[in-house]
Amino acid sequence: MAAYSTSIKTSGLHHVTAIGGDPQRNADFYLRTLGLRLVKTTVNFDDPGTYHLYYGDQSGKPGTLMTFFPWRDAPSGRHGTGQATTTSFSVPEASIGWWQEHLAATGVATSRVRNAEQEDVLTFRDPDGLQLALVAHPQGDPRDPWDNGHVPAEHAIRGLHSVTLSVSKEDATVAMLTEGLGLSFTASEGNRIRFSAGDGGPGALVDVLVTPEAPKGLVAGGTVHHVAWRAPDEPTQAAWRQELVERGVHVTSILDRQYFRSIYFREPGGTLLEVATDEPGFAIDEPLLELGRALKLPPWLEPSREQISHLLPKLNLPSENNPEPR
Repeated sequence: MAAYSTSIKTSGLHHVTAIGGDPQRNADFYLRTLGLRLVKTTVNFDDPGTYHLYYGDQSGKPGTLMTFFPWRDAPSGRHGTGQATTTSFSVPEASIGWWQEHLAATGVATSRVRNAEQEDVLTFRDPDGLQLALVAHPQGDPRDPWDNGHVPAEHAIRGLHSVTLSVSKEDATVAMLTEGLGLSFTASEGNRIRFSAGDGGPGALVDVLVTPEAPKGLVAGGTVHHVAWRAPDEPTQAAWRQELVERGVHVTSILDRQYFRSIYFREPGGTLLEVATDEPGFAIDEPLLELGRALKLPPWLEPSREQISHLLPKLNLPSENNPEPR
C-alpha cells in the first residue's frame, strides 16, 4: 500500500469519459433526454476525425462533466472487471419519480432501488448500452442545474454523483484510491465498498464493486474509457505526478487538453484514471452563452480545420446550444 502513498488529495470527480456510437444519437440523448448542456464541441486530439463532446452544467464546472468519443461504427464493449461500470448523476430527492416517468415516455427501461446509504437510485442504459444511474442523495445537492427547457429545473441533473469501479480483487485498488488519491472509506454493503473525497457527498464518491466471478471488461462502444479526478491547479498536479512516479506508479507526462491539463495512470484493478486540473475551464475560447455552439480546435489542429470539418458528421443541436443546425 505504501507504494501509492501521496500527501495530495483530490476534492472529487472532474469528469467521466465514455465511448459512444452515432454522434447525433448521443447528443439527442444527453441534451434532450437527460437535459445536460453541450459545453464544448471539439475533437479527440489523438483522432481528430472523431468528435469529443463535453456535457455538463451551464459553465461545465468540474464534477458535472460527462464526455464522449462517439464513433459511429464503434464495436460494442463488454462490461466487467477492470473498468468503471456505472456512472451516476445527482438529482433532487423528490425527482426520482418524475425521471422514472420521463424516461419511460422516451422508451428507456429503468430499475428503481434504495441503497445502503438511503439514496433513491434509478438505473438505466443510454442508447449504446452505457450503464447510468440517477441518485437522490438524502442530504441534497447545492449545485445549480442547467435550466434548458428540456428538463424542468426542479428535477434537473445537478452533476456527477459517483462512479462504480468493478474489480476482481479489492486490496490494491483500495490502496490506490485511499493512498494515491486521498479518498476515505465511507461504508460497505456486501461486495460494494464506498469511498469519498473531501467532505464527501454528490460528485465526490466512488464505489468499488468486487466481482471475482465477472468477466474482464472490454473498453469499446457503450463503456467508460476513463475516470478523471480533480486537481486545483497545475503546480499541485505536477507535485502529485512526481509523488506517484517516485512511488513506482507509471504516469503519463502532463498533457494539454486545452480546457485542463491531464495525467493518466491505471489503478491496479485495470481502470484508467486521470487527474485533471480545474483550470483554465471552457470559457477560454468562446463566451459562456455560446459554449458548445462551434467546433473548437486546439492551435496545433487549426491548420487542418477544413479537412477535419469535412470528416466530422453534421450535428443538429437543440436551440440553446445552436440556433441553426450545422
